[in-house]
Amino acid sequence: MSRPLIISDCDEVLLHMVAHFKEWLEESQGVDFNLDGANFGEALRWQETGELLEASDVWKMLGGFFDTEMGRQKPIDGAVEAINTLSEYADVVILTNLVDERRDMRAEQLEAVGIKAPVFTNQGPKGPALEKIIAEFQPSRAAFIDDLPQHHHSVAETAPHVVRLHMCGEPLIAGAIDCAHKAGHADARIDRWSEALPWLMNKLEGIPA
Repeated sequence: MSRPLIISDCDEVLLHMVAHFKEWLEESQGVDFNLDGANFGEALRWQETGELLEASDVWKMLGGFFDTEMGRQKPIDGAVEAINTLSEYADVVILTNLVDERRDMRAEQLEAVGIKAPVFTNQGPKGPALEKIIAEFQPSRAAFIDDLPQHHHSVAETAPHVVRLHMCGEPLIAGAIDCAHKAGHADARIDRWSEALPWLMNKLEGIPA
């Protein structure tokens, strides 16, 4: 019999990203990062002029961060322990929105903090990529974890049988992110691993935490 499957995002679910991105921008790139609401594109301003960065410059900054600064990213509290506990009962894979060339870097980054799992890269909505993973693993049950509501919407449309947990473990942005659970696209919104682990264990197999 096939095992259950956990399909987890990385940034803001397993590893902090925005907090370290903000530090790097303000320390070395001459950019201030202030997220007021959920619009990431309006969060970055040049320190010298106060002007918003063009979208192309925002993407350039993100690329620069992932090319050179992934070593800054620290685990979300409880994430490593929770994922490793889940891996005793389920297969665990990472579905991360990075360009394919950064897949090995992400896998090495996660292994360095104690998470060893296959990494799948993706660009755009995650529903179609998740469908392919489900087809490959043929799990008895599956759960999807992500911090962004649009990905829960995508998965809800393409694989509605998959349990969906909306989680954002980064307090800096958690309050600014629309809740996929309230929108009807996720089964729950839980931002702490101490609460998410027993919820996931129960959803997967009724396993007591």
